[in-house]
Amino acid sequence: MARYVSFRDFDWLLLGFVLLICGIGVTEIYSATLHTKFAGAHIKQIYWILGGVVVMFAVSLVNYQAMLEQVHWMYIASIASLVSVLVFGQKYLGARRWVKIGGNHFQPSEWVKLILILAVARYFADMRQKELSWPDFIKAGMIVGVPMLMVLAQPDLGTCLTYLPIAVMGLFLGELRLKQALTVLLLAGLMLPIGWRVLKPYQRERLTSFMNPDADKQGSGYQVIQSQIAVGSGGIWGKGTAKGTQTHLAYLPVPQTDFIFAAFSEEHGFVGALGVLLLYFIVLMRLTQNAQTAPDRAGTFVVMGVVAVLSFHILVNVGMVVGFMPVTGIPLPLMSYGGSSVLFMFLALGIVMNIRMRRFVN
Repeated sequence: MARYVSFRDFDWLLLGFVLLICGIGVTEIYSATLHTKFAGAHIKQIYWILGGVVVMFAVSLVNYQAMLEQVHWMYIASIASLVSVLVFGQKYLGARRWVKIGGNHFQPSEWVKLILILAVARYFADMRQKELSWPDFIKAGMIVGVPMLMVLAQPDLGTCLTYLPIAVMGLFLGELRLKQALTVLLLAGLMLPIGWRVLKPYQRERLTSFMNPDADKQGSGYQVIQSQIAVGSGGIWGKGTAKGTQTHLAYLPVPQTDFIFAAFSEEHGFVGALGVLLLYFIVLMRLTQNAQTAPDRAGTFVVMGVVAVLSFHILVNVGMVVGFMPVTGIPLPLMSYGGSSVLFMFLALGIVMNIRMRRFVN
């Protein structure tokens, strides 16, 4: 017997942990921007979070299966939005990544991630055979590859890389064969020299400076060095809110966005940093549990796509902050300042809730 969806099936625990991380982020944005030209950014962040929560509840009421049925139109719209950025986008620091809407800057490449999650889920859910054929592999690669190349042309290497885990997760759950995986890895290795030549000079510097930041302390290695100093100076318990010297003496670059984890670690130490990572781990485990209880194959693919993107963001951002990953401009989800990133996460959570609330609907 069918039954209507109910907010009793909403994952309130997951939302609670998500809002806790958001609250920590808002506090750190306030602290990091205090007495700077960005002061008050935490208020805007609160508005984005509130707007995100409203959107999340709205999306949770729209049947995700209906979204999957219309995902081809969404995909076309996403490509059109990326074209609009290349044509009409505002140029800032040599890149066109944003479109100005009203008084705000909108980054279409963020919401494209969500469309790709749905598109990949729909593609693999429709496959009947158990093993992945080469034509299927190539088609799945093209679904993700086209927007990746368009974002790389902006150029935005960081966001471009965040599309990769969507494809990898889809292929993994789609029964990727070992032979196919090894072939792709071999081809990727052979293509590396060509890819290296395609990158802009500053992108190459970012990818290499993290291995030896001391080689150019005042140039490409500056951000990594200052970030490591900030994290290390926090010690066990940290210096306290709004008392981080690296952050407030402006040595740490963009502490409210890309390097917010470094600023937080300086002020709250190893214990605080470990606590935040634990919260992220709980969120990821809760999402994985929702994937396991999804009502169909498509639902599982969608939720695991969200898990893949979120995991990649956390891994790369935290790794960047401590010098284990190159500086790629990938924000820390739910904590870093930025409306596009916040809205993407809450849209994604809305679809996850949507899937969870339909577990028992026949």
